[in-house]
Amino acid sequence: MTIALPDFIAELTQNPALFITVLLTLGVILVNGWTDAPNAIATCVSTRSMGVRPAIIMAAVFNFLGVLVMTAINKSVAETIYNMVDFGGNAQDALVALCAAMFAIVVWATLAWWFGIPTSESHALIAGISGGAIAIHNSLSGINGMEWIKVIYGLVLSTFLGFAMGWLAVKLTGLVCRRMNRKKTTGFFQGAQIASAGAMAFMHGAQDGQKFIGVFMLGLFLSKGESNVTSFVIPIWLMILCSAVMALGTSIGGYRIIKSVGMDMVSLEKYQGFAADLAGAGCLLISSVSGLPVSTTHTKTTAIMGVGASKGRSFVNWGVVKDMVLTWVLTFPACGLIGYLMARLFLFIF
Repeated sequence: MTIALPDFIAELTQNPALFITVLLTLGVILVNGWTDAPNAIATCVSTRSMGVRPAIIMAAVFNFLGVLVMTAINKSVAETIYNMVDFGGNAQDALVALCAAMFAIVVWATLAWWFGIPTSESHALIAGISGGAIAIHNSLSGINGMEWIKVIYGLVLSTFLGFAMGWLAVKLTGLVCRRMNRKKTTGFFQGAQIASAGAMAFMHGAQDGQKFIGVFMLGLFLSKGESNVTSFVIPIWLMILCSAVMALGTSIGGYRIIKSVGMDMVSLEKYQGFAADLAGAGCLLISSVSGLPVSTTHTKTTAIMGVGASKGRSFVNWGVVKDMVLTWVLTFPACGLIGYLMARLFLFIF
């Protein structure tokens, strides 16, 4: 099942709840591009392979392409998010709860950006809609355990595979180039760093864009009173809309996040930045093809940690790492609780 653009516009003008939900969902996508996408280019900027402004423009372009291309090829991540929760048989109440969940995510993401903490909008999205579903049922019966377990798989995969691939990539790069003149390879790795950062930005769009498309489709069907749709076709206009909004968010910038991830946590050379980006993009590709919703922030950060750890424990600023891990741990309960409370409040009001 799908929905044409004229039908969407007509539904938008007739359904205020859908209008608000769409605005908040687009707001979440904008914030994601604003706060999450800078992680993709953090190492590229920190190694001075590119300036901040050109890197942000590049990330915006590749975010756009990532959403568009990967969604057309494989939409399994969108389907996982779509089927993760059950908002019940009352489509209007379900739409209100979804609206509340989107509001909770915007609040949480904005607070994290203000403090310069690279939190994960992916984890916030999952927690927010789960909190809304729990509020609707007043129990855990609204959570689809078979789909939610994929989040746990993705969390484990992005942590251990991201770290291991970062460590392995930088070791292999060092091994291949061990007999080469360091000065002669600097120019090559500057170009390679830009290419790998582009790949990382592409995979950020591919992974995160699909998550929000899944939520968008859920809102569209709920607005039409169809709460039992199990399969759908993503329309091209929705891919373009979501990718354009994410690219706009990226173009706004996120220097605070770039500084936290690319400069404060580990000091990297160009070949190490290349290895971190390559590892992060590879891990995201595996996750996307497998239909596992993972955090791009989490994946990129653990890849950088793997690269730093290859030089020795002392080369990683574990104080920054500790703050990031604490934020990741807090995101699920904090954003889930906000989503639950907002859903209860919105259901009471509306």
